[in-house]
Amino acid sequence: MIRAFLAVELREETRSGLAQLQQDLRKRLNQDLPREVRISWVQPASIHLTMKFLGDIDEQLVPSMQEEMGRTLQGYRSLSIPLKRLGAFPKALQPRVLWIGPAEGWEQGEDAQGLTAIHQAIETCCRILDFAPENRPLSPHLTLARIREGERQFGQVLARSGVMDGPLASEALVVGSIALIKSDLKPTGSLYTRLWEVKLGE
Repeated sequence: MIRAFLAVELREETRSGLAQLQQDLRKRLNQDLPREVRISWVQPASIHLTMKFLGDIDEQLVPSMQEEMGRTLQGYRSLSIPLKRLGAFPKALQPRVLWIGPAEGWEQGEDAQGLTAIHQAIETCCRILDFAPENRPLSPHLTLARIREGERQFGQVLARSGVMDGPLASEALVVGSIALIKSDLKPTGSLYTRLWEVKLGE
């Protein structure tokens, strides 16, 4: 058995842009952070857009899943998600996760509808292969950091810093393919390995 998920991987220029953004955020936030706040910044190499978490799967399923996914996604075109806004889960004043995603209003556009259609196609394909359906709608965001301790204090510093107020100048996330990623849990964090990739139409 392997632990796996389906995801959109980032292009090198998008990763570099996010690494720079993380550096800028650390600079702006660290000077005011109390000692008890513990933040874990996600390594740029590990940042991806999860399309579906599969959990533990039989390794023998990997080739047939690639075949089925290739057939399912044949008619879908590539699209891009502009990374313009910082957000926090579950709420900005007590965040556990700091993320970057599209500006508000993007959800009404054509690319957003295209992403929803791709997500639904992936769900259909996974149902054929007997995976449990995901009932929540896809939220296109990339995790930049996790707040391990001191969420309230971090939320206050975040609000004062103004980093969430304006649009960001960042590379767009291009959705050009879907990959099956194996996740190995290590003491230093998760190690991700791509097992296959299915390209979308242009």
